Amino acid sequence: MARVGRRVDELLRRLRPGDIAVLDRIDLDLRTAEALVAAGVVAVVNAAPSISGRFPSLGPETLIGAGIPLVDGVGTACLRTIRDGSQLRVHQNVLYQGETEVAVGFEQNAETIADQLVAAKAGMSAQLEAFSADTIEFLRTERTLLLDGFGVPELYVSMRDRHVLVVTPGWGRVRELRRLRRYVREFRPVLIGVDTGANALLEARLRPDVVVGDPGSVHADTLRAAREVVVPAGLDGHAPGLSRIQELGIGAVTFPASANPEDLALLLADAHGASLVVTVGFQAGLREFLDRERAESNPSTFLTRLKVGNRLVDSQAVLALHRGRMSVGMVALLLVGALAVIGVAVACSGVGAVYAEHAVTVWTTVVTWFAELSRGLIS
Repeated sequence: MARVGRRVDELLRRLRPGDIAVLDRIDLDLRTAEALVAAGVVAVVNAAPSISGRFPSLGPETLIGAGIPLVDGVGTACLRTIRDGSQLRVHQNVLYQGETEVAVGFEQNAETIADQLVAAKAGMSAQLEAFSADTIEFLRTERTLLLDGFGVPELYVSMRDRHVLVVTPGWGRVRELRRLRRYVREFRPVLIGVDTGANALLEARLRPDVVVGDPGSVHADTLRAAREVVVPAGLDGHAPGLSRIQELGIGAVTFPASANPEDLALLLADAHGASLVVTVGFQAGLREFLDRERAESNPSTFLTRLKVGNRLVDSQAVLALHRGRMSVGMVALLLVGALAVIGVAVACSGVGAVYAEHAVTVWTTVVTWFAELSRGLIS
């Protein structure tokens, strides 16, 4: 079934598994592509070119990697020709309603995308210059927030000297959170969900401590489960999302700033004294900065990450470190096994004090070795 929309945010809310998304998005960004994959669409039709050549946009690569066909550049007329909710068929680069051909585009594949991304790197110079100018302007506007924490709301949830796990929206967040269960059990971090990232926390059976973002994108059950809700507001203090909070009858605080919700979550953790901030889904390399859907959010992301500094760690690093560690339970199991072996040896020896004394010596050696092992692997 075709789902047609010029406003991508509104279109994403209407998508269901098996739909064909028809949109108009020049330079298809990574976050939109991840949302399309998560929605379970079977094909994507873009009226605009998904890679215009201004910079290497990452969305097309994500769709093709997930096995979702992408037909590009069909023209804006298709948004009027294709009826929302109609049966649409995509064959190679041609769109059909029934047996009627309604649009023709260009079907992307891994090879065509790779070629276009190489060519698009030439457009990065102009984007970098614009990014530098926007960063300076943002610093002028939000310098008191970045330097002094002015405007950061007080929270009941304590983050002082604790780990904080921040989960952003995106495809595959629930799977990644399940892989982090061992870390969560051991360190008991404060759990912050950003927009639909809060839904991912609850889906992974983790209760969010704080939800940051537009309440309209967060499930009612998630908002009710959260210990605190922080609603972004403009510099004028206006917060459109408060109406939903009032409908649900729950409390919330506002955070007046021009930064995006992801960055506000990091600033909250920083201002409230978190010892370590682990991020799930944050992608902020050079390509991601230039690929962002909202270019105006890039300076806040760049400066916020500088502000948090070396306390900021990606979840992939946490997973890599935990793979090589031995858990307390494993050490305890080995210790019990060693005790059982010694007990059997003594019981079966049939000899008195000599073997008993030898067993005690061996036991003392084993206990000392395991104590040293546990200090080295668990501390």
